Amino acid sequence: MKQYTANIKRGKEVIEFYLNELISQGITHIPRWTPGGSEGYSPISGNARYLYSIDGSRDDQQETSTLGLVRGEPGGHNQTCEPDGVKLEAEYIERYLGQLTPMQESTLIHLRQWLKETHKGKIPKDEHILRFLRARDFNFEKAREMLFQSLSWRKQYQVDYILQTWHPPSILEEYYAGGWHYHDKDGRPLYILRLGQVDTKGLLKAVGEEAILRHVLSISEEGQRRCEENTHLFGSPIRSWTCLVDLEGLNMRHLWRPGVKALLRIIEVVEANYPETLGRLLIVRAPRVFPVLWTLVSPFINENSRKKFLIYSGNNYQGPGGIADYVDKEIIPDFLGGECVCNIPEGGLVPKTLYQSDDETETSDHIRLWTETIYHSAYINKGAPHEISAEILEVESVITWDFDVLRGDVVFSLFHSKRAPVTHQKDASSSSVPSTASTSNNVQLIDKNWVLGVDYSWVEAPLICKEGESIQGSHVTRWPGFYILQWKMHSSSSGTSIVRVDDVLASLQVSSNKCKVLYYFEVLASEDFR
Repeated sequence: MKQYTANIKRGKEVIEFYLNELISQGITHIPRWTPGGSEGYSPISGNARYLYSIDGSRDDQQETSTLGLVRGEPGGHNQTCEPDGVKLEAEYIERYLGQLTPMQESTLIHLRQWLKETHKGKIPKDEHILRFLRARDFNFEKAREMLFQSLSWRKQYQVDYILQTWHPPSILEEYYAGGWHYHDKDGRPLYILRLGQVDTKGLLKAVGEEAILRHVLSISEEGQRRCEENTHLFGSPIRSWTCLVDLEGLNMRHLWRPGVKALLRIIEVVEANYPETLGRLLIVRAPRVFPVLWTLVSPFINENSRKKFLIYSGNNYQGPGGIADYVDKEIIPDFLGGECVCNIPEGGLVPKTLYQSDDETETSDHIRLWTETIYHSAYINKGAPHEISAEILEVESVITWDFDVLRGDVVFSLFHSKRAPVTHQKDASSSSVPSTASTSNNVQLIDKNWVLGVDYSWVEAPLICKEGESIQGSHVTRWPGFYILQWKMHSSSSGTSIVRVDDVLASLQVSSNKCKVLYYFEVLASEDFR
């Protein structure tokens, strides 16, 4: 009876959710369905279902293909392909995602549909999306915002390719005392970090903060890859990995201010972009100085993550309730009293002869790969668009662009002019946004005295781009001259005097009358364009 009541309650929640969706779209009446009679309706058979996207449009798909029977690289984007054989959706969920309530499944489908409409096929896997949903307790709006910001971050810094492109400096390979070591009793990949043996100050002086951050990100990406590998190996969803941190040797030198600052930055980046990837954190041999470090870093760690921490002082980890409850005795490392040889670097002090000067650190090759990016970000103010130009000497050259709308709604246009534009750049000192290698100030190229149709002309119709959308496009040039790409703030006002509630809400959501885009463009010869 209890199970029956729970099922009824769950069904009621699903019905109420879709009723609220219809009400939010202004639909207040739906005609009664009759078999084969009512136009616009057809009976649903097999696994087919209708999905309604955010704008209310209908997407007819098979249920099995809707909920992600598509595999891709860990943390990256899916490549459309069909799995071997036909699998029921319930089997797919149990095999790859774990238990989901009807409401959770519905929210996952809803977010997948939003991504499909706004990101032009670059859709993360269901496991990746679920991490963000779980991190925000399946609150659709909060999870969507968190996921969108993370996808833009991955795109800007090419994180999807980090496992192929990142090669840690030899100093990190020798003195960073961490590495992968089998898996725990739940099948989670196990990473061991001998933090007490890491010379934090020495590594920062030798390779710099950016290299250490990038190394940690490569570890996180590798952790996701191993989770997927173990999911196939054990036949059940492995969504997270376990970290065993040995603090033997931790002392006051680890509380060096720049070192703590770097640690806090790493925590901030990982928390924002790798939610729900840590299944359990086992901290062993915590010394007396540990409470000081914990006081500094714990406020920056998500509450859900803190609940996964198990802290052992002294040799308490060896007794009942110790790490043997979570890790098989056969793989407990020898330095923790086990019999397994753990092939990770022992760490130790970095020789001062390996320290770099500040100038050397900033110009190192492994740093340049991280700080320089092909994407640039720009802030767009009301009445002050952002514009970039490309001089075209040969006709039939191809201008390509790729941009994400990070904040607000914008209008994208492409213009042609025979006149060379003059840069009018906003004073960087008046902006609250720090200038970096990938952040450009607001730039205007079209002179206020220019007349549209005389001094310059449209070659691509204006395109309204909503916050969260990812836009790609290209244009084959017909004339030599200067082509100007423009992003300006979209005004939601229309020709009618009636004010719409949606427009008012949208205007309130754009803080400080600023929009933000992350963009990249390139000019290709026609024979090079594919």
